[in-house]
Amino acid sequence: MAGRGTDIKLGEGVVEIGGLAVLGTERHESRRIDNQLRGRAGRQGDPGYSRFFLSAEDDLLRRFGGDSFKNRLEMLTKTRGSNDESPIDFRFFSRVVERAQNQIEGNNFDRRKTVLQYDEVNRKQREVIYAQRSDILFQKDVKDIAIGMVERSINIIINNHINYEDKDQKVNNNELYKILLGRYFAPNTISKSKLHDTPENVYQYLIEIVNTEIKNKEEKFQEEKFNEFLKAVILRVVDTYWVQHIDQMSELRQGIGLQSYAQMNPLREYQDTGFRLFNDMVVSIEDDITRYILRAQIRDNMQRIQVAKPTHTSSGKEETKRKPRTAAKVGRNDPCPCGSGKKYKHCHGR
Repeated sequence: MAGRGTDIKLGEGVVEIGGLAVLGTERHESRRIDNQLRGRAGRQGDPGYSRFFLSAEDDLLRRFGGDSFKNRLEMLTKTRGSNDESPIDFRFFSRVVERAQNQIEGNNFDRRKTVLQYDEVNRKQREVIYAQRSDILFQKDVKDIAIGMVERSINIIINNHINYEDKDQKVNNNELYKILLGRYFAPNTISKSKLHDTPENVYQYLIEIVNTEIKNKEEKFQEEKFNEFLKAVILRVVDTYWVQHIDQMSELRQGIGLQSYAQMNPLREYQDTGFRLFNDMVVSIEDDITRYILRAQIRDNMQRIQVAKPTHTSSGKEETKRKPRTAAKVGRNDPCPCGSGKKYKHCHGR
């Protein structure tokens, strides 16, 4: 379709004989493309003419013509005779083409709409993560954000170890102690006996220890360094899990279409599964941040580490090539390098 969007200026004498004639050998799936072809004639008020010729073997007619189109075409062919090759011009065939184009355009619109609905799920999740990263990057003090993550993580851990078979529904201190010791708290930091209590009391007990640990780290180092430590921990954990989550959502998108065979709505399943994966990611992020904040040691050489590595091969720096090793050339009359005292041509040079 050369010339789309380009004005074709008529030459001398073309207007007098009727202007530009556009001949189309088939109809496109989109009416917009056909109209653009027709628009090559009659540009800027100049006279013009357009005519389209179709074949019964065109993909558009074979796929969407239907049995009625085939039957009508066979009837007309028998009536006109097999030797008559003049084109058939009936309004019926134009309606068949228009109906086929409407159906294809509707299918394409639904497909684009579905893609946007899938992308909307990723967009909402991306806004949440990017807003959180923006707060971490540009806020001067992120201590409250970090403590909030730690508190939510501790609460989830306690709720996962409640003994619901007990009448008082106290915390299972044996299992909780195994989880907390070493992974979140240093040895001799928590008391096993105080963990066998109601979830509210256990939560308050652990939060007091958490506040003490954070206060000790904050007093040991300057406020600016401690804040930079919190930023580095949060950003690294968030970026690591976010990259993994993007890969999971991509794999889910590729295989979610199979849900339609089970009489299930793929988009609905994608939304529900994506929401569950996102919540699991948030829980994992806060769990790792809690573990790093309570157990990590602050050092002077602390720095943020880039999680997503660049994919290009050049690092931007000029690399120095290693020079090839060259050996000294030995002449025929020079002493042989083997140490025999003979000339090279009489020893190893022969």
